[in-house]
Amino acid sequence: MKFCKIVLFVFLSVILSAGKSNSQNIFVSNSGNGANDGSITNPIASISSAIDRINLGDTIFVRDGIFLITSTININKDGEAANKIHLFAYQQEKPILDFSTLSFGSSNRGINLKGDYWYIKGISIRSAGDNGMNISGSNNIIEFCSFYENKDTGLQLSGGASNNKIINCDSYYNADPDDYEDADGFAPKLNVGTNNYFFGCRAWQNADDGWDGYLRDSNNVSTTLENCWSFSNGYLKDGSTAANSDGNGFKLGGSDDHTLAHNFTLKNCLAFYNKAKGFDQNSNKGSITLYNCSAYNNVSNNYSIPNTVNTDKIVTVVNCLALGNYGSLGAFVLQQTNSWQSPFIVSSGDFVSIDTIGVHNARNFDGTLLDIDFLHLVNGSDLIDSGTKIGLPFNGSAPDLGAFESPFVTFLDNENVLPSKVELNANYPNPYNPSTNITFSIDREMKIVLDVLDITGRVVNKIYEGKMVRGYYNFIYTPVGLSTGIYFYRMITPYQVITKKMLYLK
Repeated sequence: MKFCKIVLFVFLSVILSAGKSNSQNIFVSNSGNGANDGSITNPIASISSAIDRINLGDTIFVRDGIFLITSTININKDGEAANKIHLFAYQQEKPILDFSTLSFGSSNRGINLKGDYWYIKGISIRSAGDNGMNISGSNNIIEFCSFYENKDTGLQLSGGASNNKIINCDSYYNADPDDYEDADGFAPKLNVGTNNYFFGCRAWQNADDGWDGYLRDSNNVSTTLENCWSFSNGYLKDGSTAANSDGNGFKLGGSDDHTLAHNFTLKNCLAFYNKAKGFDQNSNKGSITLYNCSAYNNVSNNYSIPNTVNTDKIVTVVNCLALGNYGSLGAFVLQQTNSWQSPFIVSSGDFVSIDTIGVHNARNFDGTLLDIDFLHLVNGSDLIDSGTKIGLPFNGSAPDLGAFESPFVTFLDNENVLPSKVELNANYPNPYNPSTNITFSIDREMKIVLDVLDITGRVVNKIYEGKMVRGYYNFIYTPVGLSTGIYFYRMITPYQVITKKMLYLK
């Protein structure tokens, strides 16, 4: 059996703000008083009052207990990149913000986060009249929070929200009581901004979808999900079916007129027991990338990407796994080493367990997901070491298929693991003959692989492989031994894989 470390995010529980030596801590407790100074021995009682008092780099610590809150908490102040404003549960305590007095209605959200550069950790939000939390600000971190029993989506990003990180959060039992058509677990949707990132999150038994990326007004935005689980959506808390809901695990876009592009990247994500589809394109015209995802027992389809995308977009499905019928993927989808392709035959015998026991379990003390047996590959499965190298960490000679590298071990590093900027640009000219320029930029030294694939996913030309320092690069690519047609150029780094389409006219 193989062992490896998968390098992911971790965020410190105590933040020392660089460049601000006079930052203060303000404590909020059910036993507090508005006249107190907000110290740990003399806390105040209101989170909203604490927000009024804080400045750049300050931290609000919320003590244990259930806080019955009768109005929306509005956060309008901005932090800075080097001086975030923090709203934390104190140490390992578990404060719950209960908004159950708020009636059902769009103006009765739990928290409205309009500010930038906030870091919120360890808070549970329940029973709001609309979203548990709605984010329209940017560059925020939401970690180890729970959103449940709200009357609309647990956590929604819209209103231009960009560059937010949602880390190790849970969203469940959210249901809109009028028709069960709107309440999702997580929703980067409508007029959302770009470059929002989810890691280690779970969504279950939400009335509508686990994740919903449906757009209205926004176009050509990007969202990334990594190590996220979505299951049993389209059902209510009591297990009954939400009759009018969609019930998808991951709804990857869509729009009223079926023309808008939401560029989704999913890595090591897991969809099972959803009322409808596991991974659903839903008319999205943007790029979709699925790497090492797993699907099982989704009622309608495990994977559904039947519709062509815009000509400058690409759909890539690599190293993915389905137990049972995989579903429907159009001929335009670039596929490599997926479990439904030759020579693989998948059965329950490939897994340590197909029992979902433990999927709802409480997280580890630091917020990370527990390691359970469900859909982990058994020693000896031919799905081990049979994938394509795409820049994700793996054991052995090649990646395994599916969401869990065997045996699955999660190791956490820090907020700066991912580079702030790795860009692969559109080639020019395109179409081209005889040559085209392929340009990219990286923000730190790293190993780069730049290659060209045909429409079957086979590498046909290797442009470059080696280590490069920070900078902007231009490669002049002249095809060798290729005929006229559509090809893909791919950049593999230790942090991500980017693929783009080009047309060669011989």
